[in-house]
Amino acid sequence: MKAVALTQYLPIENPNAFLDVTLETPRPQGHDILVGVKAVAVNPVDTKVRAPKDTVEPSPRVIGYDASGVVEAVGPDVTLFKAGDAVYYAGDITRSGTNQEFHLVDERIVGHKPTSLSHAEAAALPLTTITAYEAFFDRLGIDRDGADKGQTILIIGAAGGVGSIGIQLAKQAGLVVIATASRPETSAWVQDLGADHVISHGEDIVVQVRALGMHHVDHIAVFNDMRHWDAAVELIRPQGGIVSIDGTDSPMPMAGMKMKAASLHWEFMFARPMHKTPDMIEQHKLLSHVAKEIDAGRIRTTVSQVLTPINAANMREAHRLVETGKAKGKIVVEGF
Repeated sequence: MKAVALTQYLPIENPNAFLDVTLETPRPQGHDILVGVKAVAVNPVDTKVRAPKDTVEPSPRVIGYDASGVVEAVGPDVTLFKAGDAVYYAGDITRSGTNQEFHLVDERIVGHKPTSLSHAEAAALPLTTITAYEAFFDRLGIDRDGADKGQTILIIGAAGGVGSIGIQLAKQAGLVVIATASRPETSAWVQDLGADHVISHGEDIVVQVRALGMHHVDHIAVFNDMRHWDAAVELIRPQGGIVSIDGTDSPMPMAGMKMKAASLHWEFMFARPMHKTPDMIEQHKLLSHVAKEIDAGRIRTTVSQVLTPINAANMREAHRLVETGKAKGKIVVEGF
């Protein structure tokens, strides 16, 4: 089968950062399904895994996580899917990745693809959808079905992949969304996705939120980095919650959190498959739920650019675009 792989961890400008290779097609066992990959998306985690380091792989390593495709075969323990089903998923960071023609993935972290979307449109969604969904509904404890309607959420770094789907999930839950962006085009993007208020994370966030007439907000999601920690602590309401996806080593003073009895949560969407948690099937359930919301017209894809075909050259370009830190929505690579 065709695959895009690496043997060295090189700057993305290096033509050997990714290589076109041919590998054996794997066979499904246990709960695995074999997916014929039609499209993949590139996330910041892809660029972090590929980031330059001295390691040399003894054999080609395939990375990649987001994918949309069609089930080709199933393992003996599979009950959720059959050959011919269209699926979308974010994979498992501990296993071979999706940048290959055929890919093995555990059925319990896979959802039925939204029927109204193309494979490219669907591939843009799984990793960011799982991240935002778990951040809001599992970590912060927001009610998905509207019991917390009218509460406020500040999404810092809202124009990226996670923020783009996060705005929509928050609006579906009935929240008032304050989204941060830093450029005119990203401000327009988050407003178009449904944000109630748009402010700049390049300026004083506290001042801007207070100018909206809000002294505190009920929930805060940090979807870029923790340099905004002090502002988040200042703005979170007493007994409110902050969730972050940034694996930071920056100082995070906690006195303000203690005085408010506020909570801090970490979101890492690979935790369930990585540790084979008893509830890993929740990712199947949430992806299937969001697919129904998309097909009902209540949530839309966040793809902003599609490159074709899936090969080393286009994978280098997709990584380059993500590494600029200026991409809005998701970058997708489609078709072998």
